[in-house]
Amino acid sequence: MENQAEASGKLYDSKTLKRLFPFIKPYKGSFFFLVFLTLVLGFLAPLRPILIQFTLDNHVANGNWKGLQSMIIWMFFLLITQAIGTYYQTYLSTWIGQTIIKDIRIKLYEHILSLKVRFFDNTQIGRLVTRNISDIETIADVFSEGLAAMAGDVLQLVFILAYMLYIDWKLTLVSLSMLPFLLFSTYIFKERIKVTFNEVRSAVANLNSFVQEHITGMSIVQIFGAEDQEMKKFKEINAEHRQANIRSVLYYSIYFPVAEVISAIGTGLLVWYGTQGAIKDEVTLGMLTAFIMYIAMFFRPIRTIADRFNTLQLGLVSTERILKLLDNKDQVKDEGQIGDAVLKGDVKFENIWFAYKEEQFVLKNISFEAKAGETIALVGATGSGKSSTINLLTRFYEYQKGQIWLDGQKLENYTLGFLRKHIGLVLQDVFLFNGSIRDNISLGSKDITDAQIKNAADLVGATKFIENLPGGFEYEVMERGNTLSVGQRQLISFVRAMVYNPQILILDEATSSVDSETEELIQQAVEKIMTGRTSIVIAHRLSTIQKANQILVMEKGEILERGTHESLLSKGEAYSQLYEIQYKSALT
Repeated sequence: MENQAEASGKLYDSKTLKRLFPFIKPYKGSFFFLVFLTLVLGFLAPLRPILIQFTLDNHVANGNWKGLQSMIIWMFFLLITQAIGTYYQTYLSTWIGQTIIKDIRIKLYEHILSLKVRFFDNTQIGRLVTRNISDIETIADVFSEGLAAMAGDVLQLVFILAYMLYIDWKLTLVSLSMLPFLLFSTYIFKERIKVTFNEVRSAVANLNSFVQEHITGMSIVQIFGAEDQEMKKFKEINAEHRQANIRSVLYYSIYFPVAEVISAIGTGLLVWYGTQGAIKDEVTLGMLTAFIMYIAMFFRPIRTIADRFNTLQLGLVSTERILKLLDNKDQVKDEGQIGDAVLKGDVKFENIWFAYKEEQFVLKNISFEAKAGETIALVGATGSGKSSTINLLTRFYEYQKGQIWLDGQKLENYTLGFLRKHIGLVLQDVFLFNGSIRDNISLGSKDITDAQIKNAADLVGATKFIENLPGGFEYEVMERGNTLSVGQRQLISFVRAMVYNPQILILDEATSSVDSETEELIQQAVEKIMTGRTSIVIAHRLSTIQKANQILVMEKGEILERGTHESLLSKGEAYSQLYEIQYKSALT
């Protein structure tokens, strides 16, 4: 559940609003014009009752038809002016809101791209989707329905009250005699609807998280026949969302009729007092008519101001959540100075200690060296630290002790862009985006030419199967590449890694999930692409790493053995035992 304390919010949070100012600054001309329009419309709105009062008392009562025609023309121009002003105010406030959230969304997504992998390990993707879409949309309401609308309402109330007091203070007091009751009911409504709105936001975030997670893992749900259990969970979350929305509608359905009754009573009291004044010639027909219009105009913004309050408040809450995400400094420090150099590929791990959580080290005193063009193989049971080792080389995570060297320079001395451009990574679990094969290989980079893509595909041996697909390299891959086989996805990932011609190649269980025919094809490609490159290979199948210059046997985050395939077999220890088990398994 969302943190309810976080969701409480305040009507006016100067600190949060100040954080929005940098986003408003590029559009300050439009913003100040919006403020000007709001002031003008707040001043113009109460003029119509005054004109009607003047018309009734000075022209209609005296039979001055020429004057009446003149006043009708003036009122017509006033209505046209208000209509034009309202159009520009509505359009401008929406334009400013949408333009600002476009900028905020870009900044937020850019920030998310820079966060460490550790952040995504600990954060639900559904909540990030909610922050990037729903919460940012709510910020737009701050400008279109919150700040500008509330400022306009308040100004209108001030001008109306001033006009009413100017005309007749006694009628003003009678007209507003029910105002305390309306303000009290508005306050109660505001407090109740605030809670339900926050419940709705929490329910939306929970719903997004659940749906995103379970659609992604639908194959697991179905293979284990867990549809009924997951459907039950979904119904519970969906019911919470429904109940939160119903509660908010309930408060609206109670508040607005109550507000209407209070307004009607106020109008009744005005008519009752006003007619007595008219009988005594203390109140004119024009004054009474103007006050009836004023009381409707006065109570209308008050009835909606609670709704606007919650719009503003929810916008500020969403702003706080987004700013909290933007303030997250769990980013890889990209302070390297080397961004343009010829990389040979010498890799050295020196006494590396690494923990995902403080002091719970998963790598302990890891040291090894791979000269340019050499192949290092990492083997060991699941959880021995193989993947953690390569994650440090790509700087997905930061180690706590020791030092990693690349071509004699500290790893941190290289810019992230340069480092990752020269490291080709092929994982066991291949992720493909919704789009063409070409886009999945180049990842949208305009620096990658068709010739480079074709050469990389030829090198890997993937050209034949790609060109046999409908559209060839333009074949549309569905989300996560589900229309392709595991082997085809793996081959595409090889092409994607090789298109940049990296000096360092990392293969993480790259052939463990493919059939024997595809594995043979990939092995042929691997031999080609590893030539002249520093390669670090993680493999369960020991038959694939027999030619490695050095094999590291890892156990519980430590290097248990190291050596070539032949030297490790001759020792008759851990590696030899692993090899014998796999050899016997292959024979059976």
